[in-house]
Amino acid sequence: MRDARVMADELLAWYDRHARAMPWRVGPAERAAGVAPDPYAVWLSEVMLQQTTVAAVRDYFTRFRTLWPTVHDLAAAEDARVMGEWAGLGYYARARNLLKCARVVSGELDGHFPDTLDGLKALPGIGPYTAAAIAAIAFDRAETVVDGNVERVMARLFAITDPMPGSKPALREAAATLTPDTRPGDYAQAVMDLGATICTPRSPACGLCPWRGDCAAHAQGIAADLPAREAKKPKPVRYGVAYVGRRTDGAWLVETRPESGLLGGMLGWPGGDWGETPEDRPPLPADWQDLGEAVRHTFTHFHLRLAVRVATLPAEATPARGHFTDRLAPSDLPTVMRKVYDLARDSLS
Repeated sequence: MRDARVMADELLAWYDRHARAMPWRVGPAERAAGVAPDPYAVWLSEVMLQQTTVAAVRDYFTRFRTLWPTVHDLAAAEDARVMGEWAGLGYYARARNLLKCARVVSGELDGHFPDTLDGLKALPGIGPYTAAAIAAIAFDRAETVVDGNVERVMARLFAITDPMPGSKPALREAAATLTPDTRPGDYAQAVMDLGATICTPRSPACGLCPWRGDCAAHAQGIAADLPAREAKKPKPVRYGVAYVGRRTDGAWLVETRPESGLLGGMLGWPGGDWGETPEDRPPLPADWQDLGEAVRHTFTHFHLRLAVRVATLPAEATPARGHFTDRLAPSDLPTVMRKVYDLARDSLS
């Protein structure tokens, strides 16, 4: 393997020709012309991109920047509006932390993001990866940025055959040996682009790779087999019940979920806990009718099957849980709850 500086220069030359255009990215030509990245845009994109694809994030990012052009605008936004616009990206704790972070940066830091790794890690919702990415991309700090694409590139480049996730420390250590002091932000994005477009999970295009001659896995003929992964355990299935009630005056019965836990702080339909058997906890006595069709949704660690029960409620109804609203916007609901709404609305119209 060649000297790390030489390899970084070669990858940067490749990036200068082939960098992906993204709405949050300042490309190499713009950087060369003196255009600096916007830390707000870098932070927003990195939070959105956590465990989500670039293709899925593009429209969300553009919409958020249109609605809230600056961190001050986002900090002043209503929680429900932001959570509604986030619906579909999943991992709603990220959206809650997004608002918390925006309010700290706006209210305590005069709208300026810290430019150091430690300063960024001190903000709500910013972990080691996101802090490194912002520090490198927005402030050109020589921090090592390791996402899934970078892990794959390093596993192949260094022929690290131990399975994931146990090999993560070794992959990060390998990546750190190559991180340059010059243009570290562009370099971080270059490695990610290399993994996304050339060193892909299946059928890597090794013939087009600027690091082909340095790649130990390519030399051994095992590039397509790396990174190795431990066998995945099957996702369990959990069951629950969603109670969709509508008052005779048109108001819907909803509840705000607890701040902690799955879908924390989001609007939803009253129901019991989700588990191996559904918990039957109607929010008030009524003629609840089961629709006979379950809503199916998959979270990171389990599949969910929600039975949907509907009822028309009298004007004087007093629920034990939840509250009535006559201004329900389906866009304010997380995806699984919107699926429930779509299934139930015709029965209560």
